[in-house]
Amino acid sequence: MRINTNVSSLTAQEASTNTNKNISTSLEKLSSGLRINKAADDASGLAIADKLRTQATSINQGISNGNSAVALLQITDKSMAEQSSILDTIKAKLIQANTDTTSVAGRTAIAKDITKLLQQLNNIGEQTNYNGTNLLQ
Repeated sequence: MRINTNVSSLTAQEASTNTNKNISTSLEKLSSGLRINKAADDASGLAIADKLRTQATSINQGISNGNSAVALLQITDKSMAEQSSILDTIKAKLIQANTDTTSVAGRTAIAKDITKLLQQLNNIGEQTNYNGTNLLQ
């Protein structure tokens, strides 16, 4: 019995296997968009990339937290500006009621207006919230 070996065929088969491995590796890199996909590609590079990825995630979370804080402050600022406007109106009405030319009926009407304004002031304080947290109480 005689066994023949076709060296050219074996060489071509090995080259084909290596090419398939290279194509598979290239497709893995292309599909993930990363230069390093596993520790075997570049162990130290992977460690550095993971550290940078973690830092980027932390920074993005910090930005998100900052944006939430800005939104909270904007809501509070607008509510307090409205309350300040109501207080200015109350002050003007008190000055008007304190003049000698204002009648008793006028003072009674002003007192009713002030009562309504104070209720608005309280409502703003009670209803101003951010994600369910009251901001002005």
